Amino acid sequence: MPTVVSRPSTSARTSSSSTAATAPVAGGDAVTSSADLVRVAARLGIEADRLVEVCPADARELSKALFVRLRAAEEGSAEYSYVRGTLIELNMALVEFAANRFAHRKEPIEDIVQVGTIGLIKAVNRFDPSFEVEFSTFALPTIRGEIKRFFRDTGWMVHVPRRLQELRLTLAKTSDAMEQLLDRVPAPAELAAELDLTEDEVREGLIASQAQSASSLDAPALGADGGDPLADRVAQEEGAYELMLCLETLKPAIAALPERDRTILSLRFGAELTQGEIGRRLGISQMHVSRLLNRILAGLRAELLADA
Repeated sequence: MPTVVSRPSTSARTSSSSTAATAPVAGGDAVTSSADLVRVAARLGIEADRLVEVCPADARELSKALFVRLRAAEEGSAEYSYVRGTLIELNMALVEFAANRFAHRKEPIEDIVQVGTIGLIKAVNRFDPSFEVEFSTFALPTIRGEIKRFFRDTGWMVHVPRRLQELRLTLAKTSDAMEQLLDRVPAPAELAAELDLTEDEVREGLIASQAQSASSLDAPALGADGGDPLADRVAQEEGAYELMLCLETLKPAIAALPERDRTILSLRFGAELTQGEIGRRLGISQMHVSRLLNRILAGLRAELLADA
């Protein structure tokens, strides 16, 4: 990890200001180590210490010099990798600033910072000193866009069209503003009049907003009596579930039976023939069919209970 820098005292910055203004900060040897970074920082009148303690003003000045180095370096070289990594670490405060705006969301702040860091990396890759704007001005929209894209793509429990996602945001902002004026939650008709929409469109947007989060079926149900899990109130027992489970369990056992046993089962339970009809078709007595069926079913029953 590169050695990082901190803001020097006022006297140190004053005494070195004229030197820093004319020093060839983008020139000299390649920046591939902490010692090289210290040298670049010293030309700007910044004492080397730790990047996490750099004040915003020093971070901006050092970033300007490092971006000149980055664009002059060959992509894939040791200098390019070192300077790029230093710029990312130096400007992590931008990610934290952008992530704090979304701290009210349910997602952990660590995940938001991680996504914002991707936006910072993209901004570092795209920024050029010739843009003649501050890097923070260029990077913040990219960082925020990456975070918003994360919420849009993964923050919804049920996927809804992009149109409804944007409508939800518009309704939320308008509702907050109108609540301040009316001192109550606005009705759908009032929101529709304010946004020049129909009431059906407003209701559709309000319903879509409920898809952004979901409650656990183990959570207590809402209501005066409460207490019971929601699953006990909305879940229904599927009557055919046990039957299908048994059939699936019996499939390999039936497949392993001799051909005559499978034929008897098919005629009795598939074609629904009587034991006498099965006996006449197979050329055996009804009593023999009964004994065979009892033996086959007893074996399948034992197989089924063994798997249970």
